Amino acid sequence: MIVELRTYTVKPLRTPDFLQLYERAALPLQKKYLGQLVGFFISELGPLNQVVHLWAFESLAERERRRKEMEADPGWALYRHALRELDVILEQESKILKS
Repeated sequence: MIVELRTYTVKPLRTPDFLQLYERAALPLQKKYLGQLVGFFISELGPLNQVVHLWAFESLAERERRRKEMEADPGWALYRHALRELDVILEQESKILKS
């Protein structure tokens, strides 16, 4: 099993805006296509304005297949467009963790 750890750094004071769009438009699609959400967190100490989520997969191949399916959904393109328009993301980081 692997876990993808994604960290989004959001412009100061814009985390609520990001979360509103993400929870409405992205999270339902991710749950549908990516499957196992391990956790979803917001930073409170250390680097601030960060949203972190973790997704479990059986393998990198499964992750790639599931992400391709999600990205083919027209709703994902709408979310990405809305996210660009919102203009709140400063940085995105993705790590693959394995046990």
